[in-house]
Amino acid sequence: MKNKIQIMISKKTIPNYKQIYTDIIKIKFPEKKEKCISLLNKADLSQIDIIELNNIIFEKQDKEIEKFNQRLRSYDLASIQKILDYQKRYKYNNSQLAHHFGLSRNTVTKWKKMISKHHV
Repeated sequence: MKNKIQIMISKKTIPNYKQIYTDIIKIKFPEKKEKCISLLNKADLSQIDIIELNNIIFEKQDKEIEKFNQRLRSYDLASIQKILDYQKRYKYNNSQLAHHFGLSRNTVTKWKKMISKHHV
């Protein structure tokens, strides 16, 4: 029973990103709807999908803004695994992966240690 309550609470506290980005596109950027439709049609958006939507809609930002926004990002375990799988698929080293996703090399190293330690 306790787990059901935790799941219900956590689902209620997660913003509806699909609705948020749909409204942003509808109101401010209707010309970008075609580029975003494949992501918005997904049943659930992952953090990676949200970042990709944000990049499509707002395109290039000032480096200061991008650096500030990166500090506010958080990744769940599934997203971390997708990022590390991406590294394996494209044979990126930690620096290349970090640059591609706007992370620090230390973060990538920390994630790899965490995943290998817990055998997730």
